Amino acid sequence: MSKVVQVGTGMWGTSWARDVLPTVKSVTVTGYVDASPASLAAFREKCSVPAEQCFSSLRAALAAVDCDIVLAALRTDAHFAVVKEALEGRRHVVVEKPFTTTLDEARQLNELAARQNCLLAVSQNYRFSSAPRAVARLLAEEALGRVDSITLDFRRHAPTFGFLYYEIPDPLVADMSIHHFDMMRMLFGEIAAVSCRTWNPPDSPFRYDPACYATIAFASGRLLSYRASFMSSGADTPWGGEWTVNCTRGEIVFSSRAHDQGQDDGRVAIRPLRGALEPVPLDPLQYKDRAGVIAAFAEAVATGVASASLSLGPDNIRSLAVVKACVRSAGENGAWVHLSDILST
Repeated sequence: MSKVVQVGTGMWGTSWARDVLPTVKSVTVTGYVDASPASLAAFREKCSVPAEQCFSSLRAALAAVDCDIVLAALRTDAHFAVVKEALEGRRHVVVEKPFTTTLDEARQLNELAARQNCLLAVSQNYRFSSAPRAVARLLAEEALGRVDSITLDFRRHAPTFGFLYYEIPDPLVADMSIHHFDMMRMLFGEIAAVSCRTWNPPDSPFRYDPACYATIAFASGRLLSYRASFMSSGADTPWGGEWTVNCTRGEIVFSSRAHDQGQDDGRVAIRPLRGALEPVPLDPLQYKDRAGVIAAFAEAVATGVASASLSLGPDNIRSLAVVKACVRSAGENGAWVHLSDILST
């Protein structure tokens, strides 16, 4: 049984504590940390947590309770300091996405984790769904031949689903698209270059651009067309987006995470060339979404062997680099930006 200290008790931290951690049999929470007394008090009331399990600093929590894993579930600009302190205390760490604010911070944390012989993973919870795993199997088997091109659409209307963070930079590309970029890499391999344009629609409450079009070029030569918006007035897509994979003998259509907590298995179908759409049976997962992340991480801590589905720090820095490449490309009017340049900077 892994013992967890959770840092961050805001809206998302409350969801981790109430909806996720109690469902995973291999972990138990020994402490909760938040530097804000008001946030901690509200959290205690919502989640019925005893005072002796609540701390104003990670240092105090690690000194008072047993802990194998630190879960960092707080705002991105606070990730670096919290993860660094946890690793220096020789604890394994799961940090919410995005990994860090900058690539340099991510590199420093990866190097520190290696020196401390600690596991460090980023919570890329969209990997823990039956749909993308079924698609990965179909691609490996070349069930419809070789992949030629991919399209991915994501649509949501932030003002009507309760998005509250209108002032954050790159609200779509950094906060949401990181999930899609990570899934792209999981399914189709490393991304070589991106061309991206972003914009802010009329009457938008966002300070920074909440919509983008991007062309994603993979190292394999495949291309993916990505269209995403937090200001769409059309029908919502699932949070995992709507994907179409064009192959030499037909296409694969799939989606995942239709519900906010990601507790659906998703949908996958194949359409043979000139044929009708055929549903693909999905293998159910014991733990889905964020529960899948923490369960897989606890198993990795216990066994020393990390599941391929976990996005460990050295892997996740490449997903973060796609975000940075898109931001740079958008600032250069859609110019192609190569990931090798981003990663070497």
